[in-house]
Amino acid sequence: MITSLSAIEARRIALAAIGLASPRPARRGVGALNAIIDRLGQVQIDSVNVLARAHYLPAYSRLGAYDNAAFDRLAIGPNRRLFEYWGHEASLIDVALQPALRWRMADARDLVSGYVGLRRFARERRDFIDAVLREIDTRGPLAARDLEDGGRATGSWWGWSDGKRALEWSFLAGLVTTHARRGFERVYDLTDRALPHAASVPTPPRDAAQRQLLMVAARALGVATTGDLRAYWRIGPADAAARVAELVEMGALLPVRIEAWDKPAYIPADPPSSRRPKAAALVSPFDPLLWERDRAERLLGFRYRIEIYTPAHKREYGYYVLPFLMGDRIAARLDLKADRAGSCLIVQAAHLETGASVDVTANACAIELLELALWLKLPSVQVCPKGSLSSALAHALCGGKPTPLVGL
Repeated sequence: MITSLSAIEARRIALAAIGLASPRPARRGVGALNAIIDRLGQVQIDSVNVLARAHYLPAYSRLGAYDNAAFDRLAIGPNRRLFEYWGHEASLIDVALQPALRWRMADARDLVSGYVGLRRFARERRDFIDAVLREIDTRGPLAARDLEDGGRATGSWWGWSDGKRALEWSFLAGLVTTHARRGFERVYDLTDRALPHAASVPTPPRDAAQRQLLMVAARALGVATTGDLRAYWRIGPADAAARVAELVEMGALLPVRIEAWDKPAYIPADPPSSRRPKAAALVSPFDPLLWERDRAERLLGFRYRIEIYTPAHKREYGYYVLPFLMGDRIAARLDLKADRAGSCLIVQAAHLETGASVDVTANACAIELLELALWLKLPSVQVCPKGSLSSALAHALCGGKPTPLVGL
């Protein structure tokens, strides 16, 4: 039996599933962070640091000002909750899902997946890779520059050394994982030593593992097409289609028709409520809500493109733009920068979305910016005079008296 959903019902189910429908909890400690990991399964890692590292922002959107150090502790030590691997992209992933990703690691070891250049390197330099692994086994966790041989960068491969190539292939193949980071530099250790508890769990069959991953995606997204589900973990089209059909047959996924969607969609057998959301949050460009831009447009009626790599004179909204979600719609876009030297959170541009109330949106954004500045330990907020919301936002922050919203 195929269920039908209106566009607004689908949107509200999706926001509830992904954790952006309810007001932020009063408690923001380890329990709240673990609940986010339970919900999402992974958070993306990215080197962009104009505001904050990408992997910190999904928790901020859902919790507000929380302790980053508590999050960091979830990703270190033998009993860690998170480990690094390729999920949607480079990600911090629930360690309980490590066995479900071993088919991807096996494909890399068999040289049937992964970057072509790395596969060629692994084929031609396996003795060197084995020597690097022996060195880590003997000396303990190492970064590429710590290796005795092959640590010097060359002029190609993004400046990667042979040692870095050996480590990156071994990482993709599941032979090493991240022990810790120095700044943003990975320090690698043997997977069996870094994740002893995960390593002791039996490897599930490929089809069962993929079904597990797709159900994590389905519960996180709430409502999604096969393409949306497979993109969450970058599962191949043929595998994803077969696994989704199996999950439907098992009753774990239910087919749905969604108003104005041109492709079949699915919801978990126990979908969240479609009640009206009562939350407001800035959402990172690397949040699972926005990973697939086509889905964001279908779901939210909102066209979003990150403009980091767009020449400055061609940018429409700004360099690092965070959509502002208010209730069940995107109400504004803020181009934000953490000026750490100047101890200031800078709103480089603020644009109001069509149909959103200027005053209500400015007030809500002002509250959110004060929370964000507190989290980033920046004592002031500066609004530049650019964008249709900038004047009202500056007034709300300086001339007005921002107060928490009661119901949206």
